[in-house]
Amino acid sequence: MAGEGAPVAKPKSELFLRVISAVILALAALGSAWWGGWVFALVWSVIAALVAYEWFTILQQKATGPAWLIGGLLYAGGLIAAVSLLRLSDAYGLAAILFLFFVVWGADVGAYFAGRTFGGPKLAPAISPNKTWSGLIGGLITASLAGSIVLMLTGIALRPMHIVLAAILALVSAMGDLFESFFKRRFGVKDSSNLIPGHGGFMDRLDAFIFAAILAAMIGVARGGVADVGGGLLANW
Repeated sequence: MAGEGAPVAKPKSELFLRVISAVILALAALGSAWWGGWVFALVWSVIAALVAYEWFTILQQKATGPAWLIGGLLYAGGLIAAVSLLRLSDAYGLAAILFLFFVVWGADVGAYFAGRTFGGPKLAPAISPNKTWSGLIGGLITASLAGSIVLMLTGIALRPMHIVLAAILALVSAMGDLFESFFKRRFGVKDSSNLIPGHGGFMDRLDAFIFAAILAAMIGVARGGVADVGGGLLANW
């Protein structure tokens, strides 16, 4: 849940870059999701490749064991596998990926504003000093609201379990955010790269999303099988 915590003054030019970059990334994500098929697969294959590039570039700067290299393959590979399984499902593919997008985005926005507004005890000060418990709770609430709205707009009957599911995915997205903070501290870097103006790298933007996507796909496979991962995630709750 990036950006949570005490406000930090930023130059207007950097803020402008952050806003423009965020809008472009959101439009690319939504556009590829809407189009589906090979366009979606191509866009997210490129993104996964850039995540792998950033991971291995960081590792090259420090002497490290083979285990971290394998971790990078699983991290980037898990991303492309998860989003592809979700989106390319026949009946529920679009709804499933939109649900995932807005749950993670909702968690990020809710954590940011709740953390700034209420502050309070730190969530994991040794890993990410700005994150608070109030931010986490705010993120869970807004993620549940965002996910519920997506389901209603896509014509899926909202069930209580959908709200629980959104909260679980939001919680896991927070763990993904903390993991990347730990990873960067472990290797002594501030940003994963400078590929995204004003935001750092793709790992910095997708840290929360990757963990949530992998869990969503695992739930979908467990309930619906590989042929209907989107349905497994959202249907028959």
